Amino acid sequence: MSHSKRSSKGAGPSQAQHTGSDDEEGTLSLTMTPSQLRHTLERRPRSQVELKAHELVQFFLFKDQKKIPVKRADVLKHVIKDYKDSFPVIIRRANGIFQLVFGLELVELDSRNPTYILINRLPPLEQSLEDDDIICKMGLLLAILSLIFMKGNVAKESAVWELLKRLRIDSLRGRCKAFGDVKKLVTEEFVKQKYLEYTRLPHTDPPEFEFRWGPRAARETSKKEVLQFVAKIQKRDPKSWKSHYQEAEIEANAARRK
Repeated sequence: MSHSKRSSKGAGPSQAQHTGSDDEEGTLSLTMTPSQLRHTLERRPRSQVELKAHELVQFFLFKDQKKIPVKRADVLKHVIKDYKDSFPVIIRRANGIFQLVFGLELVELDSRNPTYILINRLPPLEQSLEDDDIICKMGLLLAILSLIFMKGNVAKESAVWELLKRLRIDSLRGRCKAFGDVKKLVTEEFVKQKYLEYTRLPHTDPPEFEFRWGPRAARETSKKEVLQFVAKIQKRDPKSWKSHYQEAEIEANAARRK
């Protein structure tokens, strides 16, 4: 998850190639062949493409303040407009700005119903956080993600509330104003931001729910980092949880091969 505070936040999407078919959104890709790039720049002056890229950066910086995924359709409608034929190079340039200037990267969450988020690519620097509310929220989220992982990647809602009770979240509300309605924060805000998935268990009456990691959490942190956090809290070696350690190592090795 993001560990650094940004006064302005945003993301740079992947890229879409206009096909001229009924699907005017085309496809998005962060990579373009040199011939595709030359062809796009021949159709639009470089200055126009650069201007659109900066407009796109500002759009994502504004939208990312609530950390809710941005729909590709909204990008096309509100920013790209008549520049759909240049979408791939505009996206590529915008993403370059995010990476070089902000330490962010635009990530596509669902290619079937495209939405995009910005994730932090800077090293974790909790000590640089200046906003106590951000610290409180991210600390709470990390505790929940840890519980989910240690429970086998899924945790019943009752287990989450029991954890928050043991953490005495209610007594912290005065110091951490960001908590507000904790249930709403966990079941709505974190879910909308794609940090958590919150689903009802079938055939339960009264209804029962469970939590899993959301796609943003999987992008912004890792099982290895979470296990190290748990080990630090409990003053144990991460290897003492053998199956969890193996799972975390497998994930880390797979990520390195990408």
